[in-house]
Amino acid sequence: MEKDTNTEVKIKDAARKLFHKKGYAGTKTRDIAEEAGINLAMLNYYYRSKERLFQQIMEESITKIFFSIQCVLNDTASSISEKIDKMVSVYIDILSENPNLPIFILGEIQANPENITKKIGLSEDLILKTSLYKQLKAHVKEKGLENLNVLHIPINLLSMTIFPFVAKPILNSVSGMNESDFKQFVNERKTLVPMWVKSMLKID
Repeated sequence: MEKDTNTEVKIKDAARKLFHKKGYAGTKTRDIAEEAGINLAMLNYYYRSKERLFQQIMEESITKIFFSIQCVLNDTASSISEKIDKMVSVYIDILSENPNLPIFILGEIQANPENITKKIGLSEDLILKTSLYKQLKAHVKEKGLENLNVLHIPINLLSMTIFPFVAKPILNSVSGMNESDFKQFVNERKTLVPMWVKSMLKID
């Protein structure tokens, strides 16, 4: 039996949607097959187990969110200000397209952090050896902010960008936001989050 690329893509798209929404334990192979529009035997032919399919989706999802901005962080031609603007914009765009991704990743990081670190090769290169980190180290010294641990900057950018998506159900409930309101709200943060971080860094 020859494998068909379109079927394989359908399976992965269906699995990604369900895993992001329900996690590993909450997703059944029958649900994936039904979502992909195939029978269970076909699913088992392409991916021998739910675990194997999950590992592939997990690695792709985590790689996407952690490494999508590496080119931004390592662009030696751009300023700190430009990197901050781009970093926030890219993350908000990714999360707007994949709103369940943060919960999925946080759940898997908590469940098995060593496995994730090993699978996608997380290391200090992700932040500590980037152009942005080196620029920040030089900047805080120049501005007399040596007591500021520059790791706060990327962590603040990530948390202020990701948290609204994680807290979306509560945020919508307490504010009365609909989907259009939420989209506008997070897009406003493309301007506000960089402004707040640059203020802390004394960047005009």
